[in-house]
Formats: sequence, structure tokens, C-alpha cells
Amino acid sequence: MLLPKNALCIGIILSLCVFSSAWTGERIVIQGSTTVLPLVQILAEKYMEKHPEVDISVSGGGSGVGITALLDGITDIAMSSREAKEKEVAEARARGKDLIPVVIAYDAIAVIVHPENPIDTLSLESLRRIYTGGIKSWKELGGPPVPVVPISREFASGTFEVFNRVVLRGEELTPSALMLPSNLAILQEVSSSPGCIGYVGLGYVREKVKVVALEGVLPTKECVRLGQYPLARPLYLYLARPPEGIIGDFIAFALSEEGQYIVAEEGFIPVRAEENGDFLVVGSW
Repeated sequence: MLLPKNALCIGIILSLCVFSSAWTGERIVIQGSTTVLPLVQILAEKYMEKHPEVDISVSGGGSGVGITALLDGITDIAMSSREAKEKEVAEARARGKDLIPVVIAYDAIAVIVHPENPIDTLSLESLRRIYTGGIKSWKELGGPPVPVVPISREFASGTFEVFNRVVLRGEELTPSALMLPSNLAILQEVSSSPGCIGYVGLGYVREKVKVVALEGVLPTKECVRLGQYPLARPLYLYLARPPEGIIGDFIAFALSEEGQYIVAEEGFIPVRAEENGDFLVVGSW
């Protein structure tokens, strides 16, 4: 059945008005780090259950992609597993914007190997030599005569940025390293290949891989809180302006007692420490 032209025009106008209202007033777009992605997806789901009038879209792409999208006005919130770079801050200022960081959780980058690998601990120096090509066989570290296959996140990843700064210390990654786009991809590759070694956010660790201690320290929540584990970092939500409206309300929810319980349930470390049944804000990282 064909609609009269006037009725069709009215329908299109009404549709555009509804879409515009949802976009400007009741929609939050979040993009960035694949490490922070699963945590924010669950926070968004829980928030939308409480506020069905709000639509939250969450997607990955990497920390750098998220911050660029924030500066371009494509996203309202950028997820990042690293601190904003000086050039990103400068770019924000040049555009008359801010890069406001909100720490919603702490994380450890866990070094993982196949469960059959007998290696239990590595020094940072050994890990550096693996990823720069100096160590090519597990036999050199007391393991079996199996080639080492280093797996890394891609260069745009915030996880790689932290790994590069702490472990590689500016040295070039070996050309033989397999570059993968996400924590999940690294987890799957390491779990299926005995010679592989990789690194993922603590919240991604599963029983099908083995976590290796660094300098004799495992990435437990307590060791991260005490500053004993060398590959630890905050997880950020970046804003281009001070939080207000539904964006401010969502940020408040992420930092609330309920939000921080979700952080803990997802395997990350809350920014609020539980003490005598209450959550108290912990000092800055």
C-alpha cells in the first residue's frame, strides 16, 4: 500500500526527529581500548538496565583510535589502557579541547605461555631479549628445545605502549613477532601453540593459558595494589570536556560501589578498596 506523499514526508521528519533526539540527548558513544572494552560493555549494559531511555554504543579499535575519535568529535568517551601522549594532549589544546582522564580500574599486563611450558618465571631482561630476538629457543631459558614464538599487540594498542616502555625500553620489536589486534586473539593463539608467549590484560586470563611471574612476582591484585608487579597500569576513560548530563552520570556509575564490584568481577582491580564492607576511594596511582 502506497502512502500519500504528505504522510510519507511527515513519517520521515518524525523519524529524523527521534533519531536526532536519541543522538544528542540520550545516547553515549564510547570507543577505544580492547582491554577496557569488555568491562565498559558490562558497565554500559547495567547502566542501560537502570536507564532504558539511554542508548550506549561501545566499540574497540585501540587506545589511539579512541583518543583520535574523541578529538574528532566521533565519540563521547575514549577508552584507553595508557596515559594520553604529549602529542595527543597538544592536539587537543590546538583544537580548543581538553583530554580529561578518569581512572576507572587498575590492570596488570599478564605474560602468558602454553600450559605445557615448564617456565614459571622470567626476568624483565629475558622477556626483553625474547621480544627483541635475542632468545630464540625455550632451551636457552631451561625449557624444551622448542622455538620461541613471541606474540605482540599492534603498535596502536595502549597495551603495546606500556609493554614497549617497560619491557622493550625503546628497542625494536623483533620482525619475527606475530602482531595481533586484540587480547582475545593473543589468548587464543597462545593456548593453541606450545612455543608461543604473549601478553594480555589481567581480566582476559583464563585456565587454558599459564601466567608467568615477572621478577618472581605474579600479577595478583594485591601485588598490583602494592606496586610490586612491574607491568601494572591504570585504565582510563578520557573525556573532551568536564562530565555532565548522562555522560557524567555514567562516569559516576562506573566509579560507584556497584560499578566497582563489576570491575572486580571482571578480573580487574577496583579504584575503590573494600574495607569493613564499604568501598573507600584509594589514592591516585
